[in-house]
Amino acid sequence: QVQLVESGGGLVQPGGSLRLSCAASGFSFSGYYMSWVRQAPGKGFEWVSDINDGGGSTYYADSVKGRFTISRDNVKNTLYLQMNSLKPEDTALYYCTRRGSTWAFDYWGQGTQVTVSS
Repeated sequence: QVQLVESGGGLVQPGGSLRLSCAASGFSFSGYYMSWVRQAPGKGFEWVSDINDGGGSTYYADSVKGRFTISRDNVKNTLYLQMNSLKPEDTALYYCTRRGSTWAFDYWGQGTQVTVSS
C-alpha cells in the first residue's frame, strides 16, 4: 500500500540547482517524519536530511547544510528537496524514505538520479 515516488533528478553543471519531489500515498503522510538518503556510485547510503511531521523542524548532514532545503506539503502529500550550489560530490541516487514509529527507514522510494558534472 505504501508508495513513495521520487522525481526531479537529472544532469546539472556544478553550481546549478535541482528540486526533487517525492509523491507519497498509501499512508497518513502528515503523521510521519520523512527523510532523504543518497547513495553515491560505489559507496554506501548517506543520510541527507530529515523533516518532522508538521514541517517545522528540519535537520541536515554537514555536507549539505546551507545548500539544501527540505520541505513538505501535507495537503499534496509531497516531500521536496531543493538543492542549490550543487557539487560533483553530490552525484548520487537520491531516495525518499519514511521514518517509522521505531525511527527506522521503513519504506523507500525507487530513487531519482542526480548527476553533477561539467
